[in-house]
Amino acid sequence: MENLLQVGIITTTHGVRGEVKVFPTTDDVQRFKKLKNVILDTGKEMTELEIEGVKFFKNQVILKFRGIDDMNTAEQYRQKSLYVTRENAVKLKADEYFIADLIGLAVTSDEGEELGHITDVLQTGANDVYIISRDGCPDILLPAIRDCVKHVDIENGCMQVHLLPGLREINQKGE
Repeated sequence: MENLLQVGIITTTHGVRGEVKVFPTTDDVQRFKKLKNVILDTGKEMTELEIEGVKFFKNQVILKFRGIDDMNTAEQYRQKSLYVTRENAVKLKADEYFIADLIGLAVTSDEGEELGHITDVLQTGANDVYIISRDGCPDILLPAIRDCVKHVDIENGCMQVHLLPGLREINQKGE
């Protein structure tokens, strides 16, 4: 399990006082109000930044970091990712998981068939969809609902699922 979880990507600067626009990669954009620090991946190193101000504009968050007080300094962080430690991550409810923890899980059916590994998670309006990939086979798009996901074991890196009738055929027609 990764110790850092991505919460956003700096898209551009905002104004001349060092503020940046951030595209949030977290479900709860309001969580930025509670964050005191984030970790910036500069590409060369991880740097902890203290959040001095938070505003919201359309689908983005505008952040002001302590010590970054001009547009030129802020400009060098464009397209860089922001992370939080697991300790500062949002608390999950029962049967909720971080996407970073789901990617790579080995998936087997409730009948014992090895289906592949989760390679991505699509976030739709209704429910997430797990993409299960296996070499030489079409991807399986599995809705993340109780009828399909029977058991998740993050620590052992596995998930047991039930494929609803017709699910595999629907996915194969799209290939």
